Amino acid sequence: MGVMRGDAAVAAIGTALLLAAAPAGRGRAMDAASVLPALAAVPPGVLTGTTTATVVELADPLDPQTVLTRLRAAAASPGPLVVCLAGQLHLDRRQELPHLALARTTPATLRYTALPWHWLAGELGVRRPGTTTVVADLVADPDVWQRLTAVPELLHLGPGPLLYGRVTPAPRRGEPATPDYLRAWAELWRSGARLPHATLHAEAAAGTAPATAESRFLAPAPPPAAVVPDDPHPAILAAAMAGRHGEAAAVAAAWEHEALRRHGPHSPEAVHWTEVRADLARLAGEPARSCELWLAAAEARLALRQRPDDPDVEGAVDRAHHQWEQITDPARARALGPTLVTLRHRVPGRQPGALAALTRRMG
Repeated sequence: MGVMRGDAAVAAIGTALLLAAAPAGRGRAMDAASVLPALAAVPPGVLTGTTTATVVELADPLDPQTVLTRLRAAAASPGPLVVCLAGQLHLDRRQELPHLALARTTPATLRYTALPWHWLAGELGVRRPGTTTVVADLVADPDVWQRLTAVPELLHLGPGPLLYGRVTPAPRRGEPATPDYLRAWAELWRSGARLPHATLHAEAAAGTAPATAESRFLAPAPPPAAVVPDDPHPAILAAAMAGRHGEAAAVAAAWEHEALRRHGPHSPEAVHWTEVRADLARLAGEPARSCELWLAAAEARLALRQRPDDPDVEGAVDRAHHQWEQITDPARARALGPTLVTLRHRVPGRQPGALAALTRRMG
């Protein structure tokens, strides 16, 4: 459940999101929630480095959409954002993508009950560089651990967020692991010293490394010289085709954010990047997310007074319809169906019987 707390000072307002998640029962490889009391005892402003702060706490959440909603709300705040994350990673073998397990996650339901790691990248990547820090204490199942060895950038969150963390192999048997690395951050924060995040990471890593010799510690690389490509699309597509879906989503989200800033939310430039993200979701094997974004793009184009028979409008609705047909979660399909039906009435497209087929399937 979520708990919000904060104070009412007048300076910059920061936000801290404390997320501790692990499956219930025998699938629990980390006692993630055990770190929440230590983090909750840290003054909110110390967590974020601001005078005033709001803290959002999620302890063993059940549903990835709920987590996404809270994450999106936190990411929308303009001030500094610190995400403290404890939990366990599992690999979706079909997509080769890491997911953060939630309370109802099992190996058979991973794709529907866990939080895809690249959702984090997509939401946090739109934020202004230098305003977002993620502190993660994670255990990894054998597939994620092997994949992380082969692809060190597996947990990359894009160019904006700074990621500090520890990843250890999940214990094969016995007691669940404990988030000692994140607890060490909490203790340092509670000491009252406002140390740089790099120093906090080094102290926490030094204190926990001897107990977990196999740990991998994550820290930001020194920032390279800023290079803005003339056309980011080839690099985004290359990352997606190489399976680096989180990186691709984060870069696209950052360009969308820039388009929104420069041209406004009701602009062709902003709609274009929504469509790019919709196609990236398709490449990542997320038909529900792709459908949702194509629907948003179609509605935005209609709001720009494009005609219902405009090829771009028809294409957006057709792609939304196609992705909707790929959704295997009945609840998600039912949730998106009414919007799709409404759009199909306005944009019947050039495929005879598309609306009738959709109506029959909606039943």
